[in-house]
Amino acid sequence: MAYNSNFDVDAVMGVLGTIGERFQDGTPEDEALRIAAVALLYVRENGKLEDYREYFQKFFIPATESLVVAQSFSTAEEADAWLAQGLGQEGDLVRVAGKGFRVITRRKGGGLMFLRTPLPDEMEP
Repeated sequence: MAYNSNFDVDAVMGVLGTIGERFQDGTPEDEALRIAAVALLYVRENGKLEDYREYFQKFFIPATESLVVAQSFSTAEEADAWLAQGLGQEGDLVRVAGKGFRVITRRKGGGLMFLRTPLPDEMEP
């Protein structure tokens, strides 16, 4: 699940308050919610909310979103020619006609080939 780093602080505070109502004062849960709420207010009041948003985004970016496509091709023929020229390296991710592939070593005969590997944007609904 992707998290919204541009969250509304007041909305988050409201949700924390609603959750907090379920716990008696002084319980560990009550204390944890109060600490989280005050920490968020502290960040906002000290002008560090944008820094926190950036940290929050980096913290929750799934590893798949940090993948880099090495090359994009309109056709499979272009991709095959690129690979035949020795320009690809094992592990490279490429996009061919809108679909993702990884460059892998052939099991038999040596050399490199493409393995269908859906890219993150292909897996979004």
